[in-house]
Amino acid sequence: MERTLLCEIVTPERIVYTNEVRMVVAPTIDGEIGIMPLHAPLVSALKAGEVRVMYGDDKVEWFAISGGYVQVHEDKVIVLADQAVTASQIDVERARQALEEARQRMGGSDGGGGDEADACIADLNWCEVQLNVAGKRSS
Repeated sequence: MERTLLCEIVTPERIVYTNEVRMVVAPTIDGEIGIMPLHAPLVSALKAGEVRVMYGDDKVEWFAISGGYVQVHEDKVIVLADQAVTASQIDVERARQALEEARQRMGGSDGGGGDEADACIADLNWCEVQLNVAGKRSS
């Protein structure tokens, strides 16, 4: 029997995903990382991007995350995401509207940076990640 690891993707609001998987690929701030059973213990910050979960016979599930942390211990991976959604649950039209609104807010800002500019950039990144992952929906 093939060895697996438990993968959990959680946000402050809910558990998004829990399953036994073969591999998890996550976007750390230092680059993409692949995690398989018996991986060395690890804690790393995540950037906005896509998490791929491989399970079964070449099945892949895609998730959009807005950042957070990943923790690996023995045969368990926990993705602690600020926001996370599976590809099949992404509302593409809503994400496009939110992207346009964020762009308008950025255009209307004074360009001086600060908390409002950082929030706009985070919103832009989150919308772009969702649209990118939505295009990878599994059938």
